[in-house]
Amino acid sequence: MSWQSEHLWIELIAGSRKKSNFCWAFILFLGSLGFLLVGISSYLDRNLISLFASQQIIFFPQGIVMSFYGIAGLFISSYLWCTILWNVGSG
Repeated sequence: MSWQSEHLWIELIAGSRKKSNFCWAFILFLGSLGFLLVGISSYLDRNLISLFASQQIIFFPQGIVMSFYGIAGLFISSYLWCTILWNVGSG
């Protein structure tokens, strides 16, 4: 959306507060939280997620890798949420 006054041209820039960015940040947060919960449940030998039995995932090496991906996803998700909340790129 843009408009023009007598001497000034004003154009709005969407920035990072778009619906797609909210959706991606939320999906990434939920996915990485799931990976982290599966990795932790394989370490504790408890069933934190009731969709499948935790005995199917062995902690070394599968649980460690899933925990790593969960932590990395949480870092990326927190970066996305910070850019959305601070409205980075809005001009």
